[in-house]
This record gives sequence, structure tokens and C-alpha cells, in this order.
Amino acid sequence: MPDKKAMALAAGSYLANHPEEILRALKNAFGLRVGLPLDALRFLAGEIKGKKAPKDLRLVAVPPGIRASAVVNLAGTEVRAGATVFVEDVRLDASEVLFELRLADVEMKLIDDASDSPVATLLKSGALDLSKPGNLAAFMPKRPAMLVDAKDDRIVIDLRKHPKLAGNAKADRMLSIVTAFLTLRAIQTDTDHLDLVLKLLPHGVDGAMESVRGVL
Repeated sequence: MPDKKAMALAAGSYLANHPEEILRALKNAFGLRVGLPLDALRFLAGEIKGKKAPKDLRLVAVPPGIRASAVVNLAGTEVRAGATVFVEDVRLDASEVLFELRLADVEMKLIDDASDSPVATLLKSGALDLSKPGNLAAFMPKRPAMLVDAKDDRIVIDLRKHPKLAGNAKADRMLSIVTAFLTLRAIQTDTDHLDLVLKLLPHGVDGAMESVRGVL
């Protein structure tokens, strides 16, 4: 877990050096947007520790998407994997937390070109069609339940199907109440920020009240 004290100090230092972020946040609030500076996301990524954690994570805005790359261990072989991610659709309500992603410019580069591991041999052969990552994900040996669809350059993930959330009554109630009043409509970037675009009362006041009565 990231160190909370380090996060607080970093946030304070960032705001001191970028006072315009406060004005931007106030302006975004009226437009129902929450902007996350990419520098903050890079800092959080750098705080992720662990033997299996990705290394040297890089984030670059490619509006309206974001390019992410990191060094990962793939079956014992280190590669730099990267892709430009576009969030094509978001559906957040009581029954699903769904994100439809389009992946472009997918690449995997060996850290050690001299490696002769099975993964290295496969990458060197060019047998993998990285232009259609969805097709590769669809045939994963241990496909996670939250990967609900994958084809060509698109991947659809429903976080409600994650083992820790599926069938969790407390999470169901909380999600029902929150999404009755506020939901996420889109995720996009500008040159320096990742913006979460919100929607107030997606089903109107009557719909919100009905959802709350159904939960209570």
C-alpha cells in the first residue's frame, strides 16, 4: 500500500507548485468533472511495491486516451508491455461496473534480447498478432470472470464480477445508493489530466428515490 504520509506530503508539494490546480478543480466541479493530474498517477504508480508489481510504469496522455507501459514479468521473461487505452464506454449502476476499452499500438519488447525463453522465442518469431489484443485475451488459459468480452482491439471488463465484489451484499447496497444519485459517464484525458466525467441523477429524482427505497 502507498505510504499515506508520503502521499499527503506529495499532494501538498504538488499544489504549492501548481496552484492553478485548485482553480481547475473548482471549475470542473461545476461541470461535474474530477480531474486527476497525470503526475499524481505517476507518483502513485511509483509507490506500488511488491515482487510481482510492474516496474517503471510510464503514463502519457494521448487525448482522449492514455498510453501506459511498464516492465512486467511474463512467464519468467521480463518485457516492456505497452498500449494506448481509450475508454469507449462506461456503464456504472447497481448491476454492473463496466468499462469497454479499445487498445491501440500494443507492443511487447524484450528487456534482454539475448533471452531464449519460450516467451522470448514467441515474441521474436512475430507469431503474436498484437494488433488484436482482444483475441489474445479471449483465449487466456485462466480468463478472469470480470473479463466479460474480448474481440479484436476491444476488451470489456465488469468489475462487479470480481470475486471480492460478486455476491457482496454490502457492496450491492452501497453501489445502488451511490449510482442512484451520481454515476460515471466517461473517462478521458487532456494533455496533463485524466478526467472522470460524472452524471447527476442518471434516472431522475423519482428513479433515485425508488432505488433508495428498494435498498432500504
